[in-house]
Amino acid sequence: MHTLNKFTWTEIQSKRLKALGADQQILEGGFDTPRERDQVFQKLDKQLVRDHRARLEELRTKKFRPGICALESRLIQAMTAQGFVQITTPIIMSRGLLAKMSVDENHALSSQVFWLDKSKCLRPMLAPHLYFVLKDLLRLWERPVRIFEVGSCFRKESQGARHASEFTMLNLVEMGTPLEERQARLKALAAVVMDAAGLETYDFEFESSEVYGETMDVVAPGDVEVASGAMGPHALDKAWKITENWVGIGFGLERLLMVKAGSHNLGSVGRSLTYLDGVPLNI
Repeated sequence: MHTLNKFTWTEIQSKRLKALGADQQILEGGFDTPRERDQVFQKLDKQLVRDHRARLEELRTKKFRPGICALESRLIQAMTAQGFVQITTPIIMSRGLLAKMSVDENHALSSQVFWLDKSKCLRPMLAPHLYFVLKDLLRLWERPVRIFEVGSCFRKESQGARHASEFTMLNLVEMGTPLEERQARLKALAAVVMDAAGLETYDFEFESSEVYGETMDVVAPGDVEVASGAMGPHALDKAWKITENWVGIGFGLERLLMVKAGSHNLGSVGRSLTYLDGVPLNI
């Protein structure tokens, strides 16, 4: 099949094939006649449904846990093996803590925040709570101080299939990294996470962030950003009275799963009422 042919999928067929996880080559198919297209569609639909039913049966009888849960467990094991301590912080975040990250009413991210009232919101990131905990741990623990959190974040996203209003982040931070070792350490920690996620191919790119300024991002095949890293001392540290050298990086778990599965729909691999472990339930 090729796009030079006259007839492409109908809108309904295209939506159905995307929902069933058809690969990009199939989605870009072209046909000589509508009859040929419809016949191919019927065969593909039946085959994809059979495949998905088999995946659901495997989940019911062998796996027992969706990929997002299994990945979280692997990442926790990988981080604790590296000496990182897991913490858990509230999903509700104060406006004041968000403002310490420079996210006030004039910030570009402000319009994406789910505000619960004038002083509280659903956290759009994990970093403010990590900062809050670190200011005490730096007083109580010897260096280096290594912590991480895995948890849901919430943003009013509208940028297509690679975004979702609720997503899962792994944020790790190491305080006390020697200044000259920060970039190498950041890359090493990224490799730990990518290895636990089963992803071998990726690049590092320097980008501009709305919160951290310049970041070092982890980019997977297909130009999918799966993580964003930063180094300190940083201008944001002053609000927390932190002066340490540090490295930190945040990974999107659904993005990791999407890349691993070769999927184009982030929503199918996360928390959902219409998908289970990447399988659409309307099959």
